[in-house]
Amino acid sequence: MCTNFRPVAPKRLTDEFEVIPPDEDWVEEVYPSYAAPIIRLSQASARLRECLAASFGLIPAWASDRHIGRHTYNARTETVGEKPSFRHAWHKRQFCLVPMQCFYEPGYHSGRAQRWRLQHRDGNSFAVAGIWDRWRRDGQDLLSFSLLTINADGHPLMGQFHRPNDEKRALVVIPPAQYDTWLQADSETARSFLSLMPLAGFEAEAAPLQPQTLSLF
Repeated sequence: MCTNFRPVAPKRLTDEFEVIPPDEDWVEEVYPSYAAPIIRLSQASARLRECLAASFGLIPAWASDRHIGRHTYNARTETVGEKPSFRHAWHKRQFCLVPMQCFYEPGYHSGRAQRWRLQHRDGNSFAVAGIWDRWRRDGQDLLSFSLLTINADGHPLMGQFHRPNDEKRALVVIPPAQYDTWLQADSETARSFLSLMPLAGFEAEAAPLQPQTLSLF
């Protein structure tokens, strides 16, 4: 499960993802309930992308408050279409891209939990598959998202992380040439994207824990 990642800087959103960055600020490292930029189809035109700030941890429309978002930051691809928290976003084709510079996972190489950073060897940013939803209550209007994850048992890189006997999970990285195909997919076509991330160009290294900053939401 991915609970922490580093979003892409505004200039990279423009240069690499061809979108206008949102006006809101975001912190260098994101945790559940923090703001981060996501890219989705424009609500004005299905042929265009738009970039908006959203809260990490999907809050379904039926939720009584926002606290559920602290438990819905990852959606398992095997059950995303059935789980009450995610099924509306999935079947309504509310797919998004979550641009990242890197993400973090716990490793137990020494027998104790240690934080590791996973990133492209060349420093390139990348986009992870996600779903989004909008929550409205008592005058509040909040966009939120979840990262899609897939089983990674036996994977040479992702199999190194989390507790030894725990199931291994990986994010779903969308290749740049398929960004628009993912965003425009229906729920059945979307499943063709849900495979192990292409990690040939990725590397992992131990990373010191940075102090958490306050949530923007």
